Amino acid sequence: MKKQDQGAWSPYLAGALSGLVGVFSVWLTGNFFGASTSFVRTAGMIEQIFAPERVAQLSYFTKIAPKIDWQWMFVVGIFLGSLIAALTSGSFKLQAVPDMWAVRFGEKSIARRALTAFAGGVVAMFGARLADGCPSGHGLSGSLQLAVSGFIALFFFFLAGMIAARLLYGRGGAK
Repeated sequence: MKKQDQGAWSPYLAGALSGLVGVFSVWLTGNFFGASTSFVRTAGMIEQIFAPERVAQLSYFTKIAPKIDWQWMFVVGIFLGSLIAALTSGSFKLQAVPDMWAVRFGEKSIARRALTAFAGGVVAMFGARLADGCPSGHGLSGSLQLAVSGFIALFFFFLAGMIAARLLYGRGGAK
């Protein structure tokens, strides 16, 4: 078992704070967690720069306007919160290839990592659009509502994550 990094945030504290953000999000704004639509909206905002007439004709963007909204700001908050956590824990570092990936696939695998990340992103966004929501929306917000479907979603997200980690990093993980 790997010793916890010095200065790293406790996963229990981080989980409790995430739960509080979820509760206060609903209490103060009436909105549950979600992130996937913000990526589609961002794509629409970028496309509006180059072809606004095309965006205006797409039925999806008439239903889901490409604009900055609470969910888009939620994603920005995730980035900023992660950055603050990394900086305050002393674990922040810029690197092209993470240590675990380098141990498993080598240092010169930046293109392979980028291709794998892109393919994973495509699959995740396809699934999020197909399910009309992302894992945070279905799993975290569903469980906040004590919905059985939310707990089932969380179970399968964790199961898929464990399988993917086993496939990528093998039985022993990174040494």
